[in-house]
Amino acid sequence: MTTHDTSSPISATMTLDIIGTIESCYPDKFGIPRQPGLAPSATALLRFNAPFDHPDCVRGLEQFSHLWISFIFHQSPERWTPLIRPPRLGGNTRIGVFASRSTHRPNRLGLSLVELAGIEYTPTPALILRGHDLVDTTPVVDIKPYLPWADSAIEARAGFAPEPPPLLEVRLSDDCQRTLDERPDGKDLAALIREVLSQDPRPAYRRHKPDERSYGVRLHDLDVCFHVEANEPASGLDHDSIIVVDRLVQMS
Repeated sequence: MTTHDTSSPISATMTLDIIGTIESCYPDKFGIPRQPGLAPSATALLRFNAPFDHPDCVRGLEQFSHLWISFIFHQSPERWTPLIRPPRLGGNTRIGVFASRSTHRPNRLGLSLVELAGIEYTPTPALILRGHDLVDTTPVVDIKPYLPWADSAIEARAGFAPEPPPLLEVRLSDDCQRTLDERPDGKDLAALIREVLSQDPRPAYRRHKPDERSYGVRLHDLDVCFHVEANEPASGLDHDSIIVVDRLVQMS
């Protein structure tokens, strides 16, 4: 096995190697859950670039169930500001960029915890990932195994996001359900649609108010078209909106 030396100069800048690229069920940024794990049915492949595609690089990795993925927010602009407005706070309250998980940050570095569902060899290795939040073609700069005893802080404080966001009910039209029933991957795709749309991917300022717009989220090879209806007060549901999927359009 060839040894690859990396110099470590003391400098204000550093160049990172892209070790691989993500092939994702999310062709676009819009609709991607804002944290990993919120859509367990989301799948992706991490394909390695040479020389990181040598099988020895992943020897023993199959013993771990989850991984940390370090990556670049390559679709975010390089500019950043000291203050950002998290959607979790309604998109109006400003906090420091380092007190947030915003994609608009110095160096555009991201970190996601994902499930390792398997490893393919064709003949070079590719990692099968689940529960991710990575857009297609995301460049990856490092991976590390997740260690529950070291990486989980039971008594940690979570600031302005102490719990997962509330979920909306998602309803599919009869035509949409028939389309999914005819696909071999229809069951998994239906689960992904519900998991993604229940997070309410609309801009924060559109929530909790009348919204007559139609939206579209691209998942795999489909454009999922939906609108939001106000919930009837007598329904007994604990949220004020319902996501209704109107059409599933095959993308070319």
